[in-house]
Amino acid sequence: MMGLKSRKTFVCIFVVASCLCAWLFAFAGEKGLLADEILDRVETRYDCESFSATFKQTSTLKAMNITDTAGGTVVFKRPRKFRWVYSKPDKQYIISDGVRLWIFKPDEKQVMVGKAPTLFGNGRGASFFSDIKSLRTDFSPGIASDRQKEGCYILKLTPKQKSELLNVVYMEIDKSTFEVTAVETVNAYGDDTRLEFSDREFCKKVDDSLFTFDIPIDADVITLDNES
Repeated sequence: MMGLKSRKTFVCIFVVASCLCAWLFAFAGEKGLLADEILDRVETRYDCESFSATFKQTSTLKAMNITDTAGGTVVFKRPRKFRWVYSKPDKQYIISDGVRLWIFKPDEKQVMVGKAPTLFGNGRGASFFSDIKSLRTDFSPGIASDRQKEGCYILKLTPKQKSELLNVVYMEIDKSTFEVTAVETVNAYGDDTRLEFSDREFCKKVDDSLFTFDIPIDADVITLDNES
């Protein structure tokens, strides 16, 4: 039989071990999911044909200390189709069928034409919403440990091919739904653009005609530098 002293020692060890296990589980829960695990759940949430939202955009030019705001609606459809409609401060459309890109400013009767993969490739303009799997191929994900926001995970996405236009992307993700609530892109000069998404809708039936554009006959057409 176990002596009284031995039993007391056993009970003490058991209590210490139980407390240690409880502390470890609490620490793991506080630490949260790993970046890859968060990205897995975001991919699952956005694994559908289309995604639409209302957006608010805040852009800052660091060197000039200028901040501009804009807003409107956006629709994404796989593969790589998108339609941004700015309602303020001025009406503007940014439309792509995945190959061609049109930027139309009705007040100026001006259309800019270019190649979508070059101008909106590698995640620029939050284009990854039209092909969420591209986050894996275009970025290296990590936890943005220097940023915290209650109820959100914040990922730091580092482009595998850095450029002056895109240095890093921060993505805020709702912990309960794994929906992206905000995306912030920063370029090599420290300028940033923040997009906040509300009224998010998934899997709506969207016709492909929404992602093409007929240039008005009286519009001035500007070919962007990358267009051959």
